[in-house]
Amino acid sequence: MRRSGPDGHSGTTPPVPGWPTFLLLPGLPALLFALFTWQVVAHGPLARADERLSEHLVSPARIYELLADLGGIAVAVPVLAVVLVYVALRGRRAGLDRWWLPSVAAAVLMAVVPALVVPVKELVARPGPPVMGPGTGFYPSGHTATAAVAYGAATLVLLPWLRTALARRALVAGCLVLNLAVPFGLVRRGFHWPLDVVASWCLCAVLLSALWMLLGRTGSADTGRPSSPAADAQPK
Repeated sequence: MRRSGPDGHSGTTPPVPGWPTFLLLPGLPALLFALFTWQVVAHGPLARADERLSEHLVSPARIYELLADLGGIAVAVPVLAVVLVYVALRGRRAGLDRWWLPSVAAAVLMAVVPALVVPVKELVARPGPPVMGPGTGFYPSGHTATAAVAYGAATLVLLPWLRTALARRALVAGCLVLNLAVPFGLVRRGFHWPLDVVASWCLCAVLLSALWMLLGRTGSADTGRPSSPAADAQPK
């Protein structure tokens, strides 16, 4: 059983990780990202295999371009913005002391994405698949990173406000589907090499782990959930 918090809510969800977990959560994807980056920069065997694989995956079908567009700023960021406004309003209406924290943290995380991805693109300067023509800056995938953080952060801050396990499972499933659809479309359409999108997943796993731990340590992952169905209706 979870112990009740000092304010009468149930204990922190997700559970606050100890130091070994704290190091493991961002550490493994960070290590993989470093490995993939090294292989791409050195054009090592992993990068060469990646390019050979891509030759067998590319298709000009329009559906793949539409899937890739789900990771664009014009689509993913507005979805996140709507969720962040909703969560902030719910928290404020419920009378939470730090009702603004989950939304602000997720917004800052979204702003960090281009600050990290763009310099890496410039430094690595990886050429794209043949269909993209001349040019560099394809590693890591910006569309994949935008989708992962926008939909992932929206899921993390919205989960505590869903009252049923079915709704929470549906939200997580929807997030996973979107974050598989975007890189699938990017690779199949020939906009990115497979390793570009896998590296973005690794980078964003580090960012989302940081958000998850922040929300857990501050109690924002649980105290945003009203203690009773009538909590939102009570006057503050």
